[in-house]
Amino acid sequence: MTIRPRTPQDLPACVDALAQVQAADRYPVDWPDDPGGWLTPEDLAAAWIAVEPGAVVGHVGLTGDGEVVRLFVTPAARGGGLAARLLETARTAAGGPLKLQVSSEGKAAIAFYERAGWRRIGSDRATWLNAAGEPALVHHYVSP
Repeated sequence: MTIRPRTPQDLPACVDALAQVQAADRYPVDWPDDPGGWLTPEDLAAAWIAVEPGAVVGHVGLTGDGEVVRLFVTPAARGGGLAARLLETARTAAGGPLKLQVSSEGKAAIAFYERAGWRRIGSDRATWLNAAGEPALVHHYVSP
């Protein structure tokens, strides 16, 4: 398994991996009209992918202000510490603490972050809707 910077040519494989995650976990909650664009928000400073022969199996993005975005690992690649490796890649690049947001519906993600020592610093309602059709409750975390 290799983690390397994402290139524009990687986007179709990233979208394929995201589709696997969305089917399993409903992340993102609503499939975007432009999934490649969703993986490349305006404030994205860098992104990395985890690859194994023939497939992207993980992804993480980092904004210019140190926020982790678009972190996911495909269902088949979970359980081996890949999410932690992706986060460490982003943290090394940022040179300091990171922040992130996670929906309250992401129970497994919340448990992972809290086991890894991330600290919840607040919560608020998002502008997008959760699975129940209500404004999502989003928790804000900072890295250890």
